[in-house]
Amino acid sequence: MANGFYDFSGQLESLKQQGLYRSRRIVDGPQGILLQVDDRSVVNFCSNDYLGLANHPDVVTAFRKAADRYGVGSGSAHLICGHSSAHHGLEEELAAFTGRERALLFSTGYMANLGVISALLGRNDTVLEDRLNHASLLDGGLLSRARFQRYRHGDNVDLAQRLAECTEKALIVSDGVFSMDGDLADVPALAALAKSHQAGLLIDDAHGFGVLGNSGGGIVEHYGLSQNDVPMLLGTLGKAFGTFGAFVVGSSDLIEYLIQKARSYVFTTALPAAVAEATRASLRLLQGETWRREMLQALVARFRHGAEQLELQLMDSFTAIQPIIVGDSQRALDTSAALLEQGFWVSAIRPPTVPAGTARLRVTLSAAHEPHHVDALLEALLKVMK
Repeated sequence: MANGFYDFSGQLESLKQQGLYRSRRIVDGPQGILLQVDDRSVVNFCSNDYLGLANHPDVVTAFRKAADRYGVGSGSAHLICGHSSAHHGLEEELAAFTGRERALLFSTGYMANLGVISALLGRNDTVLEDRLNHASLLDGGLLSRARFQRYRHGDNVDLAQRLAECTEKALIVSDGVFSMDGDLADVPALAALAKSHQAGLLIDDAHGFGVLGNSGGGIVEHYGLSQNDVPMLLGTLGKAFGTFGAFVVGSSDLIEYLIQKARSYVFTTALPAAVAEATRASLRLLQGETWRREMLQALVARFRHGAEQLELQLMDSFTAIQPIIVGDSQRALDTSAALLEQGFWVSAIRPPTVPAGTARLRVTLSAAHEPHHVDALLEALLKVMK
């Protein structure tokens, strides 16, 4: 008799009927604006490679040279024999870049959020999270076993009321740039609330680093905030940096505490040293080539102007993330497929990633795009959506 535990056919069919089934596509060749996807040439509008550094020659060369020096695998966790001079150098440079005392590398952004939040909180504490936070932040809050509360998106009044009810240690957690809407958290207000209520504050600036601020310092540079305002700042390396991994920056004591207590740091193999060296190269480019941010902002403005002329339903975002609200999940899938037929890869984002009824096309722009790429996408959107 077959074991019914492993019968997933009904659940899979239900996902398909609701337009919520997820499928992978196969990419051949390096990341870039022009991709080979399932043997089809497409213009890529769904990558988080915001500055076009994932295949930059300097980054690739740094990776190759480091692989010759360090090999491929790190061999073990940072606390055993996996912490190389490449890792250490990158941590020091990230601390200097962000104006913080120290930095700590994690193997992924998901693991960073799980590790940091669960290290800081326990059963009698409270974690307060924006309702639209990334899944890794939400899961980190749940894993901590603290009292878990979600406040209304961007609603500082709701957050303040919840903070006033906390009797033990509390931690406010928010994305800096929200990954599916592209809007910004009101970080100055969050910092003020944290100070007035003696609460902790953790900002995940995965989609802000490299993109916001004159030197790419992210949302804290955009708002002119210091380590005193935002004591814990987290970023990922797989987006604007164009590589892989994540980091958290803050005071020396915070980083030392996380080294001792963050389980996803202590018990995980370090990312390859060659990736760390590649990231050091991308960090130099991110800081020095300010034209990339200028180009990106010009392309965002060009896209928004064209989309508004087409009367597409945009969201309040001036970042590289430009969602077009479609509403119905199946319609979002069908529109994405139609765009692919036109040679443009734009992801359909559906529940549970976004709230029910807000399925969307998530257009992401890169400094590597050219104006004619944006214009051609707008023409294709006119065809498939009108």
